[in-house]
Order: sequence, then C-alpha cells, then structure tokens
Amino acid sequence: MKTNFKLIALLLLVGLTSCKNDNKLSEYKYADKTIVLICNTMDTKLYQEALYSFEDDILNFYGKNKPNASLVQAYNQFVRMANFGNIKYEDILSAHSIKVFEALKKDNNLWDVNNSKSHLNYNSTFFNCIANNISDANLKTTLNALLTTNSMSPKLFGAPLLNKYSTALNDKYLASYIAFELYYAKLFDLDLSKISFDKPKPKVDFNKIPQPIKDTSLEIIKK
Repeated sequence: MKTNFKLIALLLLVGLTSCKNDNKLSEYKYADKTIVLICNTMDTKLYQEALYSFEDDILNFYGKNKPNASLVQAYNQFVRMANFGNIKYEDILSAHSIKVFEALKKDNNLWDVNNSKSHLNYNSTFFNCIANNISDANLKTTLNALLTTNSMSPKLFGAPLLNKYSTALNDKYLASYIAFELYYAKLFDLDLSKISFDKPKPKVDFNKIPQPIKDTSLEIIKK
C-alpha cells in the first residue's frame, strides 16, 4: 500500500512540475540582463526575455543598413510602421523570438482569443502591471481611461504613442506594451512555419515616412 501511495505521489509531482515548466524556454539569451519589470505575475523572466528579444529584433532590422543606428531610432521606425499597418513581421522576426512567442502562447492569462481588437488580454495581471507603471503621466492617464471605458485598442492608443515612442527607451513598462501589443500579439495571424531565416531580408527604406494621423483617442474617451 505504501509503495502505491509513493508511486501516485511521484506521478502527481512529475505532472505538476511538467505543467509548471510548460511555458519555459529551453534557452534564455538575456538572463543576465538587468531586471526591468517588477510584476506580480507567474513568469516575469519570460516576459523580460520577450522584451529584450523584441528590442534586438527591431534594432537588427532597422539598423542593418545604418551601423550607428540606435534603439530609439528603431523604436521610431517600428511604432510608426506598426500604427500604419506597414510591417512585414516575417522580415523582422528572429528564430529566438519565435521560440519566445511559442512559450508565451501557453500563458492563457496573457491572451484573449475573443478580443476582436487585439489578441492581448487587457484584464490580465501582466497588462494591469503595465498600465499601472508606465512613467509618462499623459500616456498612463490615456491608457487607463481607455481601459476604464472599455475602449482600449492598438489603434486608439497608437495615436498618442506616436509622439512618445522615445520614452520606451527608459520606460520598460511602455516598451513591454509595444512589444506585446504591436509585435507578439500580431504573430497569431502569421504562419510561422513558413518563415525562412536563410533568405536575404529586404532593405529598409528610411526615406519612406508614413503620413501622420489624427489623434482621436481623447475624443473617444470623452464620449
């Protein structure tokens, strides 16, 4: 009887351990990086890995034709292109970011399949952490107002974000919003199995500047 009890206990332990590690990465490339997110979530380590991998992706992509390009310039290009729907994510993605995304997909609290505006779950613990810790007062007010009125969407918050992209350089909560909303959430719509990392990636046209759009977020919030 004791032997059976020990066997059952061992199986339960293995099962719980497997579930707990289900969304872990096999490799963390940025484990030695500074801790920039302090959130009461299950896997902040994975979220930080996702953020740093995203930043490397955009810097490598938007800086490949400009050796001295900075991360703030990469954020400028990415946020503008993302807001206008002019991004080919398959050209920016790295193999590591795809692995990170596959791990992120297993975090059910992070995503909302029924959200027609975004696959991101605006009621998740992680998103609440982001909304409560953004350093820019105006962006924080706008974001929380959109959440309170159930009007939150990438398009509405994207307008005020266009003028504040540089803040993401020092505010990694805002940077995380950009990474998860405008990058990883978009990957649900791609067939990642068809992405090849052997083919040469197209050059970036830095002279192609999207036309500005009207910031209607405050108007909608007032309604």
